[in-house]
Amino acid sequence: MDPDSVRGVDRRRLLGWGGVAAAGAAAIGVPLVGAAPGHADPAPAGADIPPDTRPGGAYDRYVANLAADDKFSGVVMLSHRGRTVLSRSYGMADREKRIRNHEGTAFNLSSAGKPFGAVAILQLAQRGKVNLWDTVGTYLKGFAPEIAGQVTIHHLLSGTSGLNSPDEDLERVFQSREEMHEYCERWARQAKLVSAPGTPTEHAGAEVAIPAMIVEAVTGTTYWDYVEEHLFGRCGMTGTAFYTRPQWLTDEHIAHSYMRQSDGSRVDAVRNLDKGSPDPYQLGKNPARGFIDPPGDGGFATAPDLIRFAHALGDGTVLDRPYAELFTGAKIPHGPQVNGRGSRATPADASFGAYTLPVSLINGQWVIGRAGVNPGSVASWNIYPYTGWVGVILGNHDDVPFQEIIEREIQAVTGRR
Repeated sequence: MDPDSVRGVDRRRLLGWGGVAAAGAAAIGVPLVGAAPGHADPAPAGADIPPDTRPGGAYDRYVANLAADDKFSGVVMLSHRGRTVLSRSYGMADREKRIRNHEGTAFNLSSAGKPFGAVAILQLAQRGKVNLWDTVGTYLKGFAPEIAGQVTIHHLLSGTSGLNSPDEDLERVFQSREEMHEYCERWARQAKLVSAPGTPTEHAGAEVAIPAMIVEAVTGTTYWDYVEEHLFGRCGMTGTAFYTRPQWLTDEHIAHSYMRQSDGSRVDAVRNLDKGSPDPYQLGKNPARGFIDPPGDGGFATAPDLIRFAHALGDGTVLDRPYAELFTGAKIPHGPQVNGRGSRATPADASFGAYTLPVSLINGQWVIGRAGVNPGSVASWNIYPYTGWVGVILGNHDDVPFQEIIEREIQAVTGRR
């Protein structure tokens, strides 16, 4: 293949996508950094705005109907080359205080925040502070010899470490950042090598925790503080942070997560930490029990901030061009993916693993992004680099047809049916 093309599409043309934002599937080897935003080849007026993406279009009507049927609460946003095409907000961020969801509402990201950790590592790599071929033991002590000596940073970021996910204490409710941090470090060191490094793994939690520990070892600061300064701060993501449970309770711009109960009611997972949790597994699924999200995972973000993050990937704000390409480049071929979003596979012609991202070829174009699900919350950001679109879905109910919403977004943007 010509290094300056992707399936016959000229690389120089692809560099004009700057203005793309953030959402939930993921793209392959598509350059994310280069020319300034707005340098894409011009299209006839209105030709690059599919009718289904516009206000009143098929996607807008679909989400509105879900909200009317109490099947969606949150924010959806579509941005094209830096301009908002569709922005809708539904439902309540805080039912008790009667605060409605709006563009400035921050939602729990769950796994949709994991790519921030990969970006942090790549920032250090481009500064010469780490090497992707370095092993865990180069930076961290206390791991089993076979992990310390064989598992590399590349293995961790690409989901090929061969590690498992250690068992969690599902009954524990954390009371401070320090307590959460100490637990996560100890938990990660309990990981075991269950297959040879280089073997694809299935959502191994240690693959997220260990890179965060490396960021801390190299920078001398916490993962949370590093990402807030060097990613969120650089991108102008002023409504995005790793908020603590007390902040979640008092900050009116953070959406509360509402968990559906067996009797059909919903409970505020933040105010009622143990409500609706008759067994440890259910309690362990409550996102509020963690006090703050584990290093390497989660966080809270607004829809416009995720758009800003996508812009920053495209204009060199957070990663130089080669490292932005490395971040989203295809590493491992996947079979049909469900991404934790339901029983149906993502509607992709081909799917691959990038660094903490799935990247998919859909209807002749790459889609880049990540999705996450927690009890009472859903989050998805997708970047469509060929056409300059970004899609964001953020919600604070857990009983929504999340996979279908993502598919409808993809249909609206790509024309896929």
